[in-house]
Amino acid sequence: MYDVAILGSGPAGMTAAIYACRAGLSTVVVERMMPGGQMGETPEIDNFPGFESVSGFELSAKMASQAKKLGAEIKTCTVNGIDFRELSNTVKTSGEDIVAKTVILALGASHRALGAPGEEKYRGLGVSYCATCDGNFFRGREVCVVGGGNTALEDALYLAKICTKVYLIHRRDAFRGFETLAKQVSETENVELVLDSVVESINGDERVSSVTVKNVKTDEKKEIPVSGCFIAIGSVPNTDLVKETVKLTSSGYIDAKEDTVTNLPGVFAAGDIREKVSYQIVTACADGAVAAHMAGVYIAEAERK
Repeated sequence: MYDVAILGSGPAGMTAAIYACRAGLSTVVVERMMPGGQMGETPEIDNFPGFESVSGFELSAKMASQAKKLGAEIKTCTVNGIDFRELSNTVKTSGEDIVAKTVILALGASHRALGAPGEEKYRGLGVSYCATCDGNFFRGREVCVVGGGNTALEDALYLAKICTKVYLIHRRDAFRGFETLAKQVSETENVELVLDSVVESINGDERVSSVTVKNVKTDEKKEIPVSGCFIAIGSVPNTDLVKETVKLTSSGYIDAKEDTVTNLPGVFAAGDIREKVSYQIVTACADGAVAAHMAGVYIAEAERK
């Protein structure tokens, strides 16, 4: 039996492993693919402390290497189910079952996709789901943002400071985000609103060069030249494995506060699977550190009893 089983090897999971091992807890990390999660898919990261520029693959490998050197086991397999029992949780995998006193859920979230032609082809080559992560790569260029909520509005304002032109594309004629943000956007000179419109396709050669949009009221189509397409239509938390047992928020994320504690004893949530204010690599790492600490506290208190 392990002290801690960590499901997911993104920045939250790997940081949790590092901190758990440093606390002397026997630790296993379960991941169905390569370490890193969404971070591992990012071509270049320039907002992680200590690295002016680093590829997501490299940063993922460094985190995994550090966790292994400290004693964490990393198992590559698929989690098929979890039997939550206090101090004896069983993680059922495509390999052998794993039993642990505590579980840290670091399963992450998936960006909600547009489903437009060209989106997958140009992912990381002009298509991005995080303006604060990748916006600087498009400094001085023309870009578009797709969405109508607070994230899309905030992305448009952020990009307007560093890009020459920002097209904000939204399928309706009014935004779902806060009125104050919408007002700021409408008053920003280099933001052009493209309302009642959807992205028909994302075009390019080796990288994105334009998007084709269609007006949903008139069916008129037009091509907008851009170097980057930032998609901000929400995320989908990867909670399918636990949605019947772990309490979720109305948005479908795990209901856990800054202490990462869930409604189940000895079960913690870290990273993008947890509803919070900012979804960044650095905040995922913070969650991982907190979750490992809380797991240690939980085990110590149980042993005292």
